[in-house]
Order: sequence, then structure tokens, then C-alpha cells
Amino acid sequence: MRIFTRFLTLFAFAFVAACGQEPPTPQPEHGPAIWRVQRGALDGWIFGTIHVLPKGIAWQTRTFGEAIQQADRLVLEAADLQNPQKTLALFEKMGRSPDLPPLGARIPPADRDALEQIVAGGGTSTQALAGYESWAAAMLLSAATQQSLHVSQDNGVEPALIAAFKSAGKPIDGLETVERQFAAFDTLPEAAQRRLLVQTVHEAKDMRALYDRILNAWMKGDMAAIAKEDQIGDQPDPLVEEAVLIARNRDWAKAIEPMTGRPFIAVGAGHLTGTDNLIDLLKAKGFSITRLQ
Repeated sequence: MRIFTRFLTLFAFAFVAACGQEPPTPQPEHGPAIWRVQRGALDGWIFGTIHVLPKGIAWQTRTFGEAIQQADRLVLEAADLQNPQKTLALFEKMGRSPDLPPLGARIPPADRDALEQIVAGGGTSTQALAGYESWAAAMLLSAATQQSLHVSQDNGVEPALIAAFKSAGKPIDGLETVERQFAAFDTLPEAAQRRLLVQTVHEAKDMRALYDRILNAWMKGDMAAIAKEDQIGDQPDPLVEEAVLIARNRDWAKAIEPMTGRPFIAVGAGHLTGTDNLIDLLKAKGFSITRLQ
């Protein structure tokens, strides 16, 4: 599994900033994937997001604009994404533990030079990261490697959605909490967390090319290309995949099942492809799902 792919398309949480390359503006009939989801008193939309973007990306198509105008509320992965201070405080609380081994001791000797290059390039050090549990250190390493990409959560999809719905006076809900997001990693066995850490180191070397492929696929709504990225690189860790993706998808499907009205549901695009993805789970529950874009 491409762990970096999941950090970008799954987690609505990042530590990086600034601008970068710009793909072409999508045409009205093309753009990031949107589905109409209907069952009973529910008639809403599902939109696959990417959580960090370069500055100036034009991704809001006519279809997207019509959907958010018609929607009666926004449903994010977590409603408390509107509070970055709370998110960072939770990360610090859940991601730190006393008396942890040095970061270099948690990965094979052959990967230690690459680890040092990542932390140096990201303006930090292995000593500064040593107080973080392995899952949290992996996330911070991923953020450090993103520094060279010049992308930012501020330019991501969620801030634009939050601003649009707040301006329209429409409510904003969540499928889970940020604490639940972090808990998916925090409850992993240490062995799985260390595998995650090693995979993050391995993926750093081709980060630019990987991000560009993901971004271009997302802009075109090419879910098959996004799914293909998961087949490249280290083999998926079943424990990580179950905790971070599949279990949360099941929980989200249960949260959507009783909904009524016209919600605009926005989740990381990585949740909308692959094994037990959210679209397939909703179809299995009798929802009518129609691809609009």
C-alpha cells in the first residue's frame, strides 16, 4: 500500500505549506470524482477529496458548484477539522509517549541513511522525532518529505468547502472525530507501526513523481489510476489497511445509512476505491449511486 497516497487522500491533516506545479483547469464535464447517492429520504452527493494541494489549482467545476448550491449541509470526515488547534493538540497528546527507543532503532540499519536525509531535508532531526510513537513519527516524516512538493492543507479541498457552506449559513457535520482518525493508527501494534515507518522512508525517494501522478489522476476523476498506486511499492500491511481504511469505511457507511435530506459528503478519494470502499459498501446497503463527474 502506498502509505503516502493514504496520507494525502485519506487524512484531512497535514503539516506543510506553500505553492507548486499546477495541472490544467478541468473542463466542465471533467474533474474530481462526484457521485449522486440516493435512498429513501436521502438525496445527496459524495465527493472524493485530496487534502493538500499546490496554490492556484482550479478544481471547482460547474457540476461541483451546482451540487454544493443544492446541498443542505456539508458532511466531512470529521467536523472538528474546522479547529486545527484542537487537531494538533490531539496529535501531540496521542502521538507522544515516554521512554521510546531512538527513531533509528525502529527501522532496519539499511534504511537509516535515508531516514537522516528525510529529516534533514524537512528541517527536523531524528532526536526531535524520538518522542513520538512510530505511527506519529511516520506521519511527521511524510510531512517532512512533502516540504519539497510545495503543497498545503490551506489550499486543499476542505477549507474551500468549509468556507462555502459557512458563507451560505449551512451546517457542517462529520462522519467521525479527529480523535477517531488518529486512533486508527494509535491502536496499531508496534510491529505494524514500524512497518508503516519503514514504508514511509521507502516512499520518500520518488515523492515528487508519486504526488504528481496522484494529483493528475484526482483532477481527472481517474479512480482506477488512484487505485493502481496502491499496487506499487511495498506490499500492503493487512493490519494497517483494515484499521485505517476498511474499518472506517464500514463505520462511515453506518453513519450515512440513517441520513436524510441533501448532504454533500466529502471524504478522501482513497476511501472511494479499492477493497471495501465506501461506494461499494453503500451499494450493498441498497443505495443508488450514480457517477456525475
